[in-house]
Amino acid sequence: MVGAAGGLHTFMGRDRPLITDSGGFQVFSLAQATADDGPELKQRHGAKDGMGSVLAVSERGVTFRSYHDGSAIELTPESSVRAQKALGADIIIPLDELPPLGVSRERLAQSVALSHRWMERSLDEHLRDPRAQAMYAVVHGGVDRELRAASVAHLAALPFDGMAIGGSLGKDRDEMLSLLRYLTPLLPDGRPNHLLGIADERSVGEAVPLGIDTFDSCFPTRVARHGTLFTRAGRVNIGSGKHKADFGPIDPSVPTVECSRAYLHHLYKMREPLFDTLASIHNLQWMNAKMAETREAILANEI
Repeated sequence: MVGAAGGLHTFMGRDRPLITDSGGFQVFSLAQATADDGPELKQRHGAKDGMGSVLAVSERGVTFRSYHDGSAIELTPESSVRAQKALGADIIIPLDELPPLGVSRERLAQSVALSHRWMERSLDEHLRDPRAQAMYAVVHGGVDRELRAASVAHLAALPFDGMAIGGSLGKDRDEMLSLLRYLTPLLPDGRPNHLLGIADERSVGEAVPLGIDTFDSCFPTRVARHGTLFTRAGRVNIGSGKHKADFGPIDPSVPTVECSRAYLHHLYKMREPLFDTLASIHNLQWMNAKMAETREAILANEI
C-alpha cells in the first residue's frame, strides 16, 4: 500500500520530513530471548533453545527469523537502503550492528569496524540514486571514547549528509551526557547531528546545548500508554486517585488534547483503548511544543 501511494508522505498524509531506520535496531534488539520471556513471546520472536531471532551475522549482512511466521529474512546494507528509498524517506539511516552494553573491547572494536564497512556499502548504494534524499552516518564505539573518536574520524571523511550517534550510550543519562560532551566537539562542522533512540524531556533539554539537532524515540508514547503524561510542572501519573475529580486540562500552558485529567483518569482505570490514543497524542504534541520553543530559543541566542 505504501508503494501504491507513492511513498510514506502520501500514505500518511504528512508533508514534513521523515526519517527511517535501517531495521538493524529492530533485528538486534530481538537478538537474545531473555529469562523473563515466556514461551509465547519466545515463539513470537523466533527463539529456539534459548537463542534469539538472529540466525547469522556476517560480512554480507544479518539473517534473522521473522516474528510473524519464523521464516528466515536476510537484511543487507544494500537491501536496507533500497527499502528506505522505496518508502520515500527524506533521511535514511544505514545498516549497523548494535552490540549490547558490556561487551569486551575487542568485540566492540570488531563491531565498529563491521558497521563502518556496512555503512560504506550503504553509502555507495545510496549514491547510485540519491534523489532528494539524505543519508546520515552512525557513530559507534559504545562508551569507549577512543573508539568513538576513531568512528567520527572515519565517517566524517565520507560524504554523508549528517551524523547520527548510535549504539550503547551508557548505563544512565549522566553517562550518556558525559559521552556527548566529549563526542559532539569532534563531529564535523556544517552537518546536522542526530541522537538515535533518545527523546525524553530532560535528555533533550540537556543535549541540545551540546550540539544535538534532532532526536527520535518511542519514549513519549511508551510512557503515555503506562499513564505518564508530560507537563511543565513535571510528569503526571494519571492513574493517581487525586486526578479522579480534577476537571482541569492536563497542562494549561500547553494546549494539546481537549479533555480533562479526570476523563483521562477514568479511561486509564477502565483500560479503555482510547486512553492510549489520547495520552500518546498529548505527549507527542507536548514534545513538539517543547521543540518549537527550543528552536525559538536557539534563534534568540538563548541556547
